[in-house]
Amino acid sequence: MSSTQQRLPQSSGFRHTIFLFFVILAMLYVVYSSYLLLYKDRQCITKVDNLDFLTNMSTLFHLNDEQDQNSLEPILFPQKAQTYSTEVKHIVFGIAASANLWEKRKEYVKTWWRPRETRGIVWMDRKVRTRRNEGLPEIRVSKDTSKFKYTNRQGHRSAIRISRVVSEALRLGLKDVRWFVMGDDDTVFVVDNVVRILSKYDHRQFYYVGSSSESHLQNIYFSYSMAYGGGGFAISYPLALELAKMQENCIQRYPGLYGSDDRIQACMAELGVPLTKEPGFHQYDVYGNLLGLLGAHPVTPLASLHHLDVVEPIFPGMTRAKAVEHLFKSIRLDSGSIMQQSICYDSKRYWSISVSWGFVVQIWRGVVSPRELEIPTRTFLNWYRKADYKAYAFNTRPVTKHPCLKPFIFYMISSKYDRPKKQTVGVYYRHKSRAPYCRWRMESPEKIASVVVVKRPDLFRWQQSPRRDCCRVLPTNKTSTLYLWVGKCRRGEISELKQQ
Repeated sequence: MSSTQQRLPQSSGFRHTIFLFFVILAMLYVVYSSYLLLYKDRQCITKVDNLDFLTNMSTLFHLNDEQDQNSLEPILFPQKAQTYSTEVKHIVFGIAASANLWEKRKEYVKTWWRPRETRGIVWMDRKVRTRRNEGLPEIRVSKDTSKFKYTNRQGHRSAIRISRVVSEALRLGLKDVRWFVMGDDDTVFVVDNVVRILSKYDHRQFYYVGSSSESHLQNIYFSYSMAYGGGGFAISYPLALELAKMQENCIQRYPGLYGSDDRIQACMAELGVPLTKEPGFHQYDVYGNLLGLLGAHPVTPLASLHHLDVVEPIFPGMTRAKAVEHLFKSIRLDSGSIMQQSICYDSKRYWSISVSWGFVVQIWRGVVSPRELEIPTRTFLNWYRKADYKAYAFNTRPVTKHPCLKPFIFYMISSKYDRPKKQTVGVYYRHKSRAPYCRWRMESPEKIASVVVVKRPDLFRWQQSPRRDCCRVLPTNKTSTLYLWVGKCRRGEISELKQQ
């Protein structure tokens, strides 16, 4: 065998080894490259997925926007408002009163108090003469407060006594109490609306519910964070417990404060509980005529009226107490709708109409926009005599001097419930005042002697989102009577003058 033949097996074995080495390297390279490619692909896929997700969401929102703009009917989600089943029996009223004024002011309490149904106590500075079957709450004398300092020169130290009304009522140990509601002896409460407002809140939590003053200066001098006592405020039972524990020391820390309500607010600030504002509680720090305020009441339940001894009677030609009693004729029929404004237009005669249900109807010549009609007219004066229209805590508009733009005013004279038709019928008579001379050729509302307003009571209106009622002019052959329908708006219905 030659040497060449002997070397062939050795050479082929070496080549085979080299070949295997390169194969292994190639396999390692393929595996490593595949790993890198897969890792990058994952990143790309994630980015693409995120991009696709954002793109899809953007498209979805865009489509929803287009659908919202193009849809003729609003999309309504059937949701029930959260309520806590609060009833009249769960509320204890604390009424701060003065023996010197009680004989006069008890007439206000009689209008809203419901014997054997409402619970509460009138807290006096001393004993007063009582009579049986007067339809009034229990009367008690407040405990002595002479140990507390009072250094405010403009106020009266009775403010200390009144600030302890809630704590004294709590210590009576009354059962099944969820809320304490405080007010003055000249505060008139719409009890059912107070219940409606408090039902929105969890009585097991700390709540201090009320409203500010109508006077911007009053709110500056005292606090926008304070619930004014005359307008009334509510304190939940757990919060009343905490207040009672610390109030004695809290009062001692604020001898220079003016009234009872700012002492309560000072203690609330120490407890860290803010004011939950409900604009239906009305302090009414104003003088004059409340027509402008009550004729354009905000879209919220009317909970209280205060300072009725200061302002003019809400119905002309009556005493203040009789005027409030007259208002309760409508309140008893549909308390949730009392003073609620609705706006409509008589397209044939080109009139603008505003209804403050249960109180007044006003008619203007021409078109006055809803944006303007829902702003109170300044028929009233500021609490501070030298203050001008800029000193209110809300928007107002002036009383017009133009004779053709003055409204014709119709006050509620009677209100009843029509059982067969299940609706209320209110009759409003024109206030006896001379119609101003107007050169406009359009038909004048002075020909209208009365307005009849029909409305179906809506017991659940405040369990829905707030909205003004709509009103419509009803056809009639009577030239001296205007018939109006007031009620829940239909879909797509708005307050506008429809062209003939």
